Amino acid sequence: MTFQPLDIAAFVGFLALVVGVSLYASRGKHDAADYFLAGRNLPWWLIGFSLIASNISTEHFVGMAGRGYDLGLAIASYEWMAAVTLVLVGLFFLPRFLQAGIYTIPEYLEFRYDVRTRTLMAAFIMAAYVFVALATVLYSGALALESIFGIDLNLGIWLIGVLAGGYTIYGGLKAVVWSDLLQGVALLLGGVVVTVLGFQAIGGIEPFLEAADGKLNTVLPWNHPEMPWLAVFVGGLWIPNLFYWGLNQFITQRTLAARSLADGQRGIFLAGFIKLAIPFVIVFPGIMAAELFADQVAHPDQAYPVMMRELLPAGLTGVMFAALFGAVMSSLDSMLNSAATIFSVDLYKRHLRPEASSRRLMVVGRWTTAALVLVGCLWAPLVAKAGSVFDYIQMFWGFISPGIVAAFLFGLFVPRTPPVAAFGGMILGIPVYGLLLWLLPEVAFLHHMAITFVVISVFMATLTLRQGLAEPRRLPRSAAQVDLTPAPGAKWWAGGVIGCAAVLYAVFW
Repeated sequence: MTFQPLDIAAFVGFLALVVGVSLYASRGKHDAADYFLAGRNLPWWLIGFSLIASNISTEHFVGMAGRGYDLGLAIASYEWMAAVTLVLVGLFFLPRFLQAGIYTIPEYLEFRYDVRTRTLMAAFIMAAYVFVALATVLYSGALALESIFGIDLNLGIWLIGVLAGGYTIYGGLKAVVWSDLLQGVALLLGGVVVTVLGFQAIGGIEPFLEAADGKLNTVLPWNHPEMPWLAVFVGGLWIPNLFYWGLNQFITQRTLAARSLADGQRGIFLAGFIKLAIPFVIVFPGIMAAELFADQVAHPDQAYPVMMRELLPAGLTGVMFAALFGAVMSSLDSMLNSAATIFSVDLYKRHLRPEASSRRLMVVGRWTTAALVLVGCLWAPLVAKAGSVFDYIQMFWGFISPGIVAAFLFGLFVPRTPPVAAFGGMILGIPVYGLLLWLLPEVAFLHHMAITFVVISVFMATLTLRQGLAEPRRLPRSAAQVDLTPAPGAKWWAGGVIGCAAVLYAVFW
């Protein structure tokens, strides 16, 4: 694709704006609370947009659009059920986390169970971030740049890693959330532009509905190999959703940094409403690509990049390049900052230097971020061998997410669950899930997650009955003095998100 001077100016200008605003907003950060949790002072609107921008990246524009090309709108269940999950996180998880005043999600497990369980989760999350999350974001971003603009894959990986890593190392979470705000708006507007151009190319809404017949059903048979309705509504999809939106550090970190419970809940509900609209600007273009450019799409993951390459007029290329680049950086910077937080707080301070000062932790966090960029860039090219980016991410999180979700649900709602049950359950999930993948490869991996969760829950319930705690553990109250008053009308806003999701399922049944 040929760049015009206006394209180059738009891209460079956007990149300069993101870096400049991020560095300015994060100036004067002197301790760990400032660096890792933005001084615990984030407003609701910044939390909401940061949640969306951190979540949506080229794994969506490349991976989810690719599944739309192949599977259809059924893949939208990841977004619509995520909106429902966000409501549950805001109402039931966030109040308890803010009350404890934790820096990281694994930290909660020490308060509820013991240090061994906290360390195990921290190790799991660090490994998953490096070899799954960071690598897939870098690879899918570089793949999009290669497909659209002809940039070498390895060069694209290092370009994305160095740029996003640079301002994250300097500014911490405050830099991340402000960059997320700018990049989130850009990527959503960019997605709308591609969708509108796609409708124009296909001839309007009615021709699209006719051409997409069979791909606009969100509810698939119970035994579908990828998105069975049983897993979506009452089964395995709840496992990755609860883990990702409630227990995943790189998502929850901005809610832990809320200046009040009300701000955290409002931000979560805002993100929930936006999630409901995401499939229309990501999955729809993937479906359109199957009708417009099937002869040019050699692999489903190329659907969205081909749409951009073929439909964007001169002048918009730079804007869309900036939006796509921003989508990659907004997820990458969040993962880097959160992984650095977990290493610094849960591993370094807890086991290596318990006496480390707040400023020392900030320095360790910066060096950790730099190391993660290096490892992620080296590992990213190997993701190409895994097939679909989206499937790679969802499948491999399944080794650890059922055990972590079970440990937290028992910890939150079964007060006498002993530490040995949580630790053993998290370990047990790995061989059980792996065995299911091996023995039942034709069964949807969401069913594998559900079965693994049930096995772990039976194990934990048995140990709780036999070796349950004599007295429930009392969780600490935060010294940060966060206002724990719920958001006014929180249940009404929560009901609005769930109601909108139900309407969308009814329309696209």
